[in-house]
Amino acid sequence: MYADGAGLYLQVSGDSENTLAKSWIFRFTLRGRSREMGLGSLSLFGLAEARAKAAECRRQTYEGIDPIEARRAQRVQAALEAATALTFKDCTAQYLAAHGAGWRNAKHAAQWSSTLKTYAEPVIGALAVQSIDTALVMKIIEPLWSKKPETASRLRGRIEAVLDWATVRGFREGENPARWRGHLDKLLPARAKVRKVKHHAALPYDELPAFMTALRAQDGVAARALEFLILTAARTGEVIGGQPEEIKDKVWTVPAGRMKAGKEHRVPLSTPALAIIEKLRKEQGGTYLFPGGKRDKPLSNMAMLALLDRMDRSDLTAHGFRSTFRDWAAECTNYPNEVVEMALAHTINSKVEAAYRRGDLFEKRKSLMSDWATLCTSSGGADQNIISIRA
Repeated sequence: MYADGAGLYLQVSGDSENTLAKSWIFRFTLRGRSREMGLGSLSLFGLAEARAKAAECRRQTYEGIDPIEARRAQRVQAALEAATALTFKDCTAQYLAAHGAGWRNAKHAAQWSSTLKTYAEPVIGALAVQSIDTALVMKIIEPLWSKKPETASRLRGRIEAVLDWATVRGFREGENPARWRGHLDKLLPARAKVRKVKHHAALPYDELPAFMTALRAQDGVAARALEFLILTAARTGEVIGGQPEEIKDKVWTVPAGRMKAGKEHRVPLSTPALAIIEKLRKEQGGTYLFPGGKRDKPLSNMAMLALLDRMDRSDLTAHGFRSTFRDWAAECTNYPNEVVEMALAHTINSKVEAAYRRGDLFEKRKSLMSDWATLCTSSGGADQNIISIRA
């Protein structure tokens, strides 16, 4: 270290056998803390320039400013200014590219992109992410909050995620204007208070046998798919995406990619459910258990709703039969709650319980689904639940 005076030093490193590195160093003490700040290489800055840099640093320390922190802030500001050309639309595209692999399926990614493109981009798509503030976020969210609270809530979360990504990448700074807690929750009513949750229309379980009798009288793949969905208490996407190789030894193994929880799910198949599959295999064949108009394409996710409409049961939904199953299991059986929840492939909310429950209660679920099939295939007569006490 060669001192020039007033805190300026020329630092020479290396040895005689290697090329020597020479750079300027400014040493200072601020608030009782000694620090060193690099001012650049001797090859770039001569003595006069180094002295000028050191003089500016001394002025800052005199005013109580840390020159190292001041330079860092300048660089951050320069990066932000350089990012003014990076719009919200650009950030969204980069966010989707970075996180797309982590989503369950292409449909989820498409919903993300579609929601932001429809509602957010017309307002902030062409704006620099650094310039997006609470007023702009409210301009997007507020008109939807009372009309489409579910959509508005998801949209807010997606805007927040994109802006968080931009902050971490250094394209913006400051609080996220789309954050909910402690911010937008002060400007908007809670979603639950805006509109009550509308549950999927469900059939009372005591009406199920008669409905199943009417359903079995219907022709077509959609009718068999709905019948299979009810017998397995599965979701629409799980059923219509089903493929023959997923069924083996009376077990239907739904891959993780088609499950809501992103975890493989085994479904014990009752005798009536297996009969549906065997019949369709002989009649239809093809890539999917329930093919659509083309054998290599699955059944449309609207086909079952259209079937219910043709049956004059537009008051019902396919998903609602899961509620029918849940009500029946709770009110008419002694199966433990965890067995029923596992049959519905519901996620365990308790992290502690999830950590200890490693099995899938498969053997117990076999009995549950067999009893459910018995209800589904019963005659549905008016006196089916009447037991004579005279005998």
